Amino acid sequence: MTSSKSSDSASFLGLRFDLLDEASAVQDVTALAALSQFAFVVTPNVDHIVRLHRQLDNARLWSSYQGAALSLCDSRILQALAHLSGLALPVVPGSDLTARILDACHPISAAVIGGDQTLMQGLRARYPQVEWFHHAPPAGVLHNPQAQLDIVDFVERTPARFVFFAIGSPQSELLCSRIAERRKAQGVGLCVGASLEFLTGAKTRAPRWMQRLRLEWLFRLLSEPARLWRRYLLEGPAIVLIWWRWRFKSFR
Repeated sequence: MTSSKSSDSASFLGLRFDLLDEASAVQDVTALAALSQFAFVVTPNVDHIVRLHRQLDNARLWSSYQGAALSLCDSRILQALAHLSGLALPVVPGSDLTARILDACHPISAAVIGGDQTLMQGLRARYPQVEWFHHAPPAGVLHNPQAQLDIVDFVERTPARFVFFAIGSPQSELLCSRIAERRKAQGVGLCVGASLEFLTGAKTRAPRWMQRLRLEWLFRLLSEPARLWRRYLLEGPAIVLIWWRWRFKSFR
């Protein structure tokens, strides 16, 4: 196993993971939000790792993860594979992290990139103490340069200290990296996927027992088969081969 830059992080499958529990992660994210310079948090899961390893020559994509201030494991499958490699990798689900931040930090200002007015109404109802800002980009942000510029401009202008990117991966990570490089924004960006939809009830999260058994992927597949079948049944299993190759190179 390749060692990382500090004793509080480790390299696994080519990425740095910060070895923080949920409470410590909340503290670190809150500290980042107070900085005058924009920083961002990524939460890699199996889908992210498979995409990265299918695009090994995509330096921009890899740097968007490597440039994150915090990289937190959001997959119990990755945790299990790390355990088989002798690494104790804590899991900090993006949904739990988002909920803890919104529950613990009062009052705060927060922006949402993505979602619709129904989502924002749900967030305002559940977290009335938060000053909310919202930007709803069009679909296909990854291939829409103007939409990307509009997001960058919005984040640089908004006074929000927490910016939740709910536009999926890898566009969330790529845009956060771009915003950080420009050094014109403040606060902390969080690439949290569908976390906000879970909080408002727009989507249902797997029961705790399924999470503990590392079956959250199955619950999501059964909940949204048309959208997620390819990710979980065709693309996701590649993580085993990726891990095996990494393990062979690391321990030979």
